Amino acid sequence: PGDQEAGELGLAAVPGRQAAFRHGLEAAVHYAKAVGCPRIHVMAGRVPLGRHRAAVAGEMETTFIENLRYTADLLAQEDMIGLLEPINNRITDPRYYLNTPHQAAAILEKVGRPNLKLQLDLFHCQIMDGNLSHNLETYFPLIGHIQIAQVPGRHEPDSPGELNFSYIFELLESLGYTGYVGCEYAPKGDTLEGLGWLRSYWESRGLQ
Repeated sequence: PGDQEAGELGLAAVPGRQAAFRHGLEAAVHYAKAVGCPRIHVMAGRVPLGRHRAAVAGEMETTFIENLRYTADLLAQEDMIGLLEPINNRITDPRYYLNTPHQAAAILEKVGRPNLKLQLDLFHCQIMDGNLSHNLETYFPLIGHIQIAQVPGRHEPDSPGELNFSYIFELLESLGYTGYVGCEYAPKGDTLEGLGWLRSYWESRGLQ
């Protein structure tokens, strides 16, 4: 994430921070190996303060692509996957550089490395673009990890909100998704109570 006290949220696309990015990446690989985690979220970072997004977009993309190629080569040595997560800039972080799955897919195509994938957080995707069924189907070959939270409250999937997660889970099954689904939400109560939605879903599928 870079220096969070200085307002950073990732470094991969931030011009002039390449050395710090590589240092952080090496540390992340070290930690990931220690806990047996094969995937690392490569955070793009924020548009620099005082700069307009459009004015720095080209330079940030060039930096991002350069750092991602370095990342892919390093992770390939460890049999790891690098993940790019678009974060919405309407509510969560107005200055975050990577905002939509379309932008992430275009960058992944330019980088052209098979061990870099899309980390699709459906909370961010819904806020930026909606059209979740089409986006899941379109970008499914690129997806390396899924994260979920209800919109707009960012709570459990069965809390009041815009998304029908029973439908979404069945769609993921029909597409053949076999990876993890990360529950990146703010639970209303304790963890076990908050996982009642998962028990209900399993029961609806005839599972214990």
